[in-house]
Amino acid sequence: MKKILIIEDNADVRENLAEILVLGGYEAVTAENGKAGVEKALESPPDLILCDIMMPELDGYGVLHILSRQAKTVDVPFIFLTAKAEKDDFRKGMSLGADDYITKPFDDMALLQTVEARLKKSERLRVASAQTTGSLDHFIDEARALEAIKHLSDNREVRHYRKKDIIFREGENPRWLFFVESGKVKVYKTSDDGRELIVKVAQGGDFLGFLALFKEDAYPESAAALEDCAVKLVPKSDFAALVFGNRDVNARFIKMLASHVAEREQQLIELAYNSVRKRVATTLVQLYDQTHGSISLLREDLASLAGTAKETLIRTLTDFKNEGLINIHEGSIEVIHLEKLRHLPN
Repeated sequence: MKKILIIEDNADVRENLAEILVLGGYEAVTAENGKAGVEKALESPPDLILCDIMMPELDGYGVLHILSRQAKTVDVPFIFLTAKAEKDDFRKGMSLGADDYITKPFDDMALLQTVEARLKKSERLRVASAQTTGSLDHFIDEARALEAIKHLSDNREVRHYRKKDIIFREGENPRWLFFVESGKVKVYKTSDDGRELIVKVAQGGDFLGFLALFKEDAYPESAAALEDCAVKLVPKSDFAALVFGNRDVNARFIKMLASHVAEREQQLIELAYNSVRKRVATTLVQLYDQTHGSISLLREDLASLAGTAKETLIRTLTDFKNEGLINIHEGSIEVIHLEKLRHLPN
């Protein structure tokens, strides 16, 4: 019996969906919000996920973002439930990796037909993958690559950095691959007049500096601690021996490079076309999605991450506070209305 996970904050809709699916011959598991849904999906991956978009705390986009990056759930068909049918919602959901949309109110038969179609397609892909020559070998190679990368940072020198300490500077010749063990690190570019643009906030589990090692060139960016953090140092020679001696590990790092390029392209688009309010809102949403708690960053770092001046950032945060979107206490920012920030018009 196929298991369907329903993530929906409206109790009546949630119970109605579960009843329809059970009558249709499926096992229905329910979650009352995005956080609970993520936990249930990771604890026991379902065969398909039905997820509402507009939910408090963690919305449907956030759920998809998290689950699409987990090995357990990356291939689980994902269908959005939404009362909105605007083209922008469809485009955003599909760009994040959603498989389909069902608009509310929904027809019972249409719901069951959509679920059945997506499950059949998922099964066909699984069978085709299993029949592909060398697919098992490929899976084993991928697993070995992940295990090798995981252990790349084992038994390495650990350096502790205090807030604002420089880890490496743009233009320096690379000697290490850096692995963030704990804390947060900002990766940033510096203009000729000394202004900073933060291009990434790294946290526990992230590697830094691999682009320079691949190119055998100077670091293209700088890195500094946003808070007290621990960073492991992997010698350049060890990195080279593993990456260039293991094609599967090499492939994994190339995927990381591709992700790196995609992130930079998206950031350039947002800097070019989004308003200051939209950029600040997007920055707050991204940081909240990482921490699921209050945001404690220096105002100059937040401004750099949003690509604006510190004074402009402060005015925008004040506007957001007056509008009831956030609360500010002793410098920390508490997100009150995540969905309004996420969908703030440009």
